[in-house]
Amino acid sequence: MSAATATKTVVLEILRQDTTDSTPYWEKFELNYRPNMNVISALMEIRRNPVNSDGKQTTPVNWDMNCLEEVCGACSMVINGRPRQSCTALIDKLEQPVRLEPMKTFPVVRDLIVDRARMFDSLKKVKAWVPIDGTYDLGEGPRMPERKRQWAYELSKCMTCGVCLEACPNVNDKSDFMGPAVLSQVRLFNAHPTGAMNKDERLNALMGEGGIANCGNSQNCVVACPKGIPLTTSIAAMNRDTSVQMFKNFFGSDHMVD
Repeated sequence: MSAATATKTVVLEILRQDTTDSTPYWEKFELNYRPNMNVISALMEIRRNPVNSDGKQTTPVNWDMNCLEEVCGACSMVINGRPRQSCTALIDKLEQPVRLEPMKTFPVVRDLIVDRARMFDSLKKVKAWVPIDGTYDLGEGPRMPERKRQWAYELSKCMTCGVCLEACPNVNDKSDFMGPAVLSQVRLFNAHPTGAMNKDERLNALMGEGGIANCGNSQNCVVACPKGIPLTTSIAAMNRDTSVQMFKNFFGSDHMVD
């Protein structure tokens, strides 16, 4: 390591919160720079030696992580004002000081850890799964046309990271909007040959409280999504499908044709 590299530092300002109900406060840390550092590796350095920039011993910073390759969605946080995954946020590409905050859409548990139960509860509400009775052999099951399977795969990349909910101005503590990720998952499971058996039930859930009517079409979600999922396309498709479902409910499905 060269002398120039050894003296280079990384400055992090972290919004910390000791408990769910305590007052948040900023704490500053200064670390020795290493090539190819990401935000996670910087947080690991603080955990190994929890001393702030004033030279005072402090508590290690708490954050969530798992896969470290942008697949699990656990390490979401707000980095320099932008919600994203901290495992793929490279220090070399970030303006310093690097400011880390928890996502404000979800309740803070401690420091950068948030409770994403809101999103998972919404997925339960729309039955975002394919129901299968495992008591007997179903065989291979119905096949999806290749063209349909390809775009469905793009929707299946969702890792419930919560970034799109953080970016959406309509998801907040004064609204029960399910958020763009949930709407897109309804489209995914309704497109599945077996999942389509619960299509009406999912669409009716989207037509209820916190459903698609709460979307303000800001389109922040599709820009923020770390997996590049076409969320606005899904929302448009669900707008159409819920309109058709409304007429089905009113006139009766026997008189409607998809």
